[in-house]
Amino acid sequence: MTKASQISADMTQHIAAVKNKRARFVLDAIVKRGIVTTEEINQAGYEHPPRAVRDARELGFPIFTTKVKSSNGRSIAAYVFLENARFGYDRRGRRILLKKERDAIIEAYGSKCRICGTVENPQVDHCVPFEIGGDPVTDDGSVFQVLCGSCNRKKSWSCEHCPNWSKDRNPNICVSCYWSGADAYEHIAMEQQRRVDLVWRQDEVADYEKLRKKVRRTAEAIPEYIKRMLRSS
Repeated sequence: MTKASQISADMTQHIAAVKNKRARFVLDAIVKRGIVTTEEINQAGYEHPPRAVRDARELGFPIFTTKVKSSNGRSIAAYVFLENARFGYDRRGRRILLKKERDAIIEAYGSKCRICGTVENPQVDHCVPFEIGGDPVTDDGSVFQVLCGSCNRKKSWSCEHCPNWSKDRNPNICVSCYWSGADAYEHIAMEQQRRVDLVWRQDEVADYEKLRKKVRRTAEAIPEYIKRMLRSS
């Protein structure tokens, strides 16, 4: 747990400049006691403690979530500063994107997931995983892409099971991977694959249901049916 005496002068200066009341309460509580709980945030009049903490994180403060016991013995979330972390960075040295930076990247992608095109839950993701490529800083945001939560989880699973993750950790291999955002990718997690993620939305759902009924008569999976239709066209 980070004590007030361990907080850097730079961090203290940034806390003093915070005008957001929810974020300021969280930050001041951590400075004073080293920790703040969801219970304490709620008692201070903020009905959504995670939102208050997110406000502080979006300003660049490295806050870590842990668990403690509440006044009635329940397990609840609590928040502390990451040890030895600087303002704007987490304990691994990963740069914390400010909200305005994330919003700009998401807007540049049209608020759509690069993989499936959905506009739900857009998240900013490193094209090359931070664990392999680090956190290079550019002015144009080119090291980032936008993925929905579902595709981000799929990418994480694929990357963590890729041979490059456990062996060489070569960023150049990641750059040529499907998950990096490359249009002309060479592989998917070092396997010779090509992939298309299709999502039917809103009015398009009726088209999907027609396709599903047609495919059911052939006893094929939908991807197999689409591939066969493409080969015969």
